[in-house]
Amino acid sequence: MSDAPISTLPGVGPVTRGWLDEAGIRTVADLRSIGSLEAYRRLKFMFSRRVSLNALYGLEAALRDCHWLDLPPDVKETLQHEAKAIDEALRRGASARCSV
Repeated sequence: MSDAPISTLPGVGPVTRGWLDEAGIRTVADLRSIGSLEAYRRLKFMFSRRVSLNALYGLEAALRDCHWLDLPPDVKETLQHEAKAIDEALRRGASARCSV
């Protein structure tokens, strides 16, 4: 694990770095410990429509030390599926957890 700041990861731009900082994800070790999907979930919860699937691709690629376009197709497919589930859960929100 690395105490290096998120800014040292390739492909993570200033906007995403700012979002991660606001979400309390400040170091490479922070991101590695929660993974790209949990980071995406937190960002979607906090910044909703501003965070896209490309952010998830970028986070995963940064953790793999590659460009997001070079992620294997099966990885992209899995990320798409997981992102869709996260997006749907956030859209349902509290109404899915509470019955009236």
